[in-house]
Formats: sequence, C-alpha cells, structure tokens
Amino acid sequence: MQTILIVEDDPAIARGLKDNFTQAGYRVLHSAHGEEGLKLALDEPVDLILLDLMLPGINGYDICRSVRLEKKDIPILMLTAKGQEEDVIRGLEMGADDYIIKPFSIRELLVRVKNFLRLYAGPGQEVFEFGDCRLDLRSHTFMRNSVEVDLTSKEFRLLSYFLTRPGRALTRDQILNAVWGNQILVGGRSVDRCVTTLRGKIEPNVGTPTYIHTIRDVGYRFEIPS
Repeated sequence: MQTILIVEDDPAIARGLKDNFTQAGYRVLHSAHGEEGLKLALDEPVDLILLDLMLPGINGYDICRSVRLEKKDIPILMLTAKGQEEDVIRGLEMGADDYIIKPFSIRELLVRVKNFLRLYAGPGQEVFEFGDCRLDLRSHTFMRNSVEVDLTSKEFRLLSYFLTRPGRALTRDQILNAVWGNQILVGGRSVDRCVTTLRGKIEPNVGTPTYIHTIRDVGYRFEIPS
C-alpha cells in the first residue's frame, strides 16, 4: 500500500483529503505543523507529499528544500491559493514537482497523484514513444512516423528533459539550467523560441498543442495523452 503524506493546517481541507485518499486505497499520514510534517517526510516511508505552503512553524518552501536534500526521488505536489504565481514559481524552484490551486477538484488531484506515483515507480528509460514520435537517448535520434527528424542539440535536450518529467510544471529557469546550463547570455525568451521550434517538429497541430502546454506566468508542462 502506497503512503501519502498530507501537510495541511486547514482542518476541513485536511479531513477531505484524508477521507478521499483513504477511500482510494492509500495509507495516509497527516500533519498540520511544519516541523512535524518535515519529520514525517524524512522518517516515514512516504511515496508522495501533498504540501501546503503556509504552515505553522516551518513553511512549505523550507520543507520542500529539506526533503529534496534527503529524498530526491519523492514527488511533491504543492497546494496553493489562487493567484499566487510568485509562490508557485518559488515552490517549483525549491524542488516541488507540480502544484494544484485551491479550491481544487479532488478527482483531478487523485488522477495527478496516481500519475506521479506511476512515473516515480518506473525505471529510467532510454527510449520514449508518444503518439507517432520516438526519441532514443542511446542513439540520439528522433523519429516521427518512422522517419528520422533532425533536432538541434538544444531541441533534443529540451525534449529529453520534458519526457523524463511528464506532467510536471517546469519553470523557464529550471529549463534554462537543464538545457542551457550556465550560459549567462540566455534568458526566458530562448526557452520560448526553442519550445516554438520543437512544437513544429512534434505536435500534430501547433495551434492547439497536444504535448507541450504553456503554463501562464510559470513555464511549461509536457503531457502524454493516455
């Protein structure tokens, strides 16, 4: 049985989350306090963390950073109030995988949790197939409809980065660091331009993207339709 840790100080939200995740077959741990939540995250065999940002004691940012230092492979989903774009970006930069805005759909949250648990449970991949596309990290090739398509080095690295993090909200700064490294003369517009050219090579319809979705004021999310 997989274990979900809920760190949330609102009693009504916490109760609803505990009830729904228990009914869905998960073992649920809960804390309403930052220090206790961090201790549970580090000491218990937790498979996923639902983390509120504003907590008594240690806040969600510090919990996220501390967990990432100790347990790099545990998914963290932030629970955030609507309109807090700066908080979302800060949380993602601290190492959170995604966020969901309050008030949220419990059905959507359950699906996201299921997807993240499946993603983290799987072994490292070297070949990725989605739609009519195939990316092979071993041979450094990209195929569409069984025909090899030429990707620039940045496009290849960007697509690889997306495919190894499906469903995650990724900030432009995270993408810059992963794809461009420490090149100081590039910025967010470089990410946007590379996304545009990559969409032209992988999307069935560039006007309504299937895979690379823009997250306003944050960055991008790569989705693989089920």
